[in-house]
Amino acid sequence: MEVIILPGNKEVGVLAADAIESLVRKKPRAVLGLATGSSPLPIYDELARRHEEHGLSFSQASGFALDEYVGLPVGHFESYREVIRREFTNRVDVAPENVHGPDGAATDVEAACKAYEEAIKAAGGVDLQILGVGTNGHIGFNEPGSSLASRTRIKTLADQTREDNARFFDSIEAVPHHVLTQGLGTIMDACHLVLVAFGAGKAEAVHDFVEGPVSASCPASILQFHPHATVIIDEAAASKLVGAATYRHAYDNKPHWQGL
Repeated sequence: MEVIILPGNKEVGVLAADAIESLVRKKPRAVLGLATGSSPLPIYDELARRHEEHGLSFSQASGFALDEYVGLPVGHFESYREVIRREFTNRVDVAPENVHGPDGAATDVEAACKAYEEAIKAAGGVDLQILGVGTNGHIGFNEPGSSLASRTRIKTLADQTREDNARFFDSIEAVPHHVLTQGLGTIMDACHLVLVAFGAGKAEAVHDFVEGPVSASCPASILQFHPHATVIIDEAAASKLVGAATYRHAYDNKPHWQGL
């Protein structure tokens, strides 16, 4: 796991966008794993800017969302399919038919989850997965206690997660209790994981998954087992890392040719 500490969220977004641009230019048919929430927004803003100003193209790329709420009407403003369209794919030239998400409106949830796993596999797997981390250490919507080998499935949201996400809805009562989410095993199949986090509110979770034990009680800690995981955080999110000086030294002296 590589941990990179930068001054603020803009710098974090730029560096993560560098990794995505490098991938897409080398592999135009790249498969991107798309996250929602606040953390990926600086990445999407930077990629949209590069598309508009420098012609960075995603016309042959495809994307798979990490998760989706269960029970929201199709087209709901806060459904993750709509959030991804609004924040990223409608701002670049990704073909709409190449953007996929779990079917939160499915009547047969198990079949929908299996179909989503099969669709990712049929696309050749995810080349680069964007991730955020919840205050309780979740990635995707794999809440504490999730199996480290889990695949796409339905999950019940923790109270803390619903409270954290209430800012996107009129009230906490409007936040669904259930989601479909890629499992930890599914996420770990991606070739490159890029997790971004900002702010002091994420500092405890960042410390736990970077420097704590690998445990289902902190689902993001599974990244310690991934052969190519990059964690890009701001100073506030890094404030509880014991090894912060070591991570800074390693990045400052990293061979340029290695990239991310």
